[in-house]
Amino acid sequence: MPELPEPASVADPFPGWDGSIAGARALQATLAARVVLEDRFTVPLRTVAGFDVGFEDGGETARAAVVLLDADTLQTLESHVARVPTPMPYVPGLLSFRELPALLRALEMLSAPPDLAMVDGQGIAHPRRLGIAAHFGVATGLAALGVAKKRLAGHYDEPGPAPGDRSRLVHRGETVGYALRSKPRCNPLIVSPGHRVSLETAVRLVLRFLDGYRLPAPTQRADRIASRRGEPRPHA
Repeated sequence: MPELPEPASVADPFPGWDGSIAGARALQATLAARVVLEDRFTVPLRTVAGFDVGFEDGGETARAAVVLLDADTLQTLESHVARVPTPMPYVPGLLSFRELPALLRALEMLSAPPDLAMVDGQGIAHPRRLGIAAHFGVATGLAALGVAKKRLAGHYDEPGPAPGDRSRLVHRGETVGYALRSKPRCNPLIVSPGHRVSLETAVRLVLRFLDGYRLPAPTQRADRIASRRGEPRPHA
């Protein structure tokens, strides 16, 4: 595949939203139709970024972490934290409306956009097919996938015990992701494409970036910072 150009500037992530829960759900359905479930990213990958969000001040401040890695060596190239006021309380299924502004601010802090974004959360493994990784991908134009610690929608058979074992996550008769065993004796991850990544490739990419932890390196490092278990490192 030829090298793709950098994505366009970030679009309004909530076009036409009136601020209501009903309006958010309607917007999800609209944006989900824009999700591309084909592999349309730079090959070979040069950089991959992990994104995660935690909260401070009793939930009043969203703390988004981004860690940019070299896709071959897994060396951390940059890491940043963005803090923004939390725009709304937690509503099941509307996580992106709560966390996306902080993630977009963190993305702006990178010296260049990544070839691939791994977001802590769901991609299309969502009741309306627009989890935070899918919403992030549509808003930014970046190739993105979701790596979640637990299921939001659908059902799956327990995968085998060995790393790499997986089973399909099915919601309303449609495969929307995989339950992936990434480490022995650990609960499976829920992996689903977000944008410009296919179902099978999403799993392959997560496996590629595992380095001994349950989470793949990009989101594992972002998770440590977002949860205040680690501090961002200056870029080289």
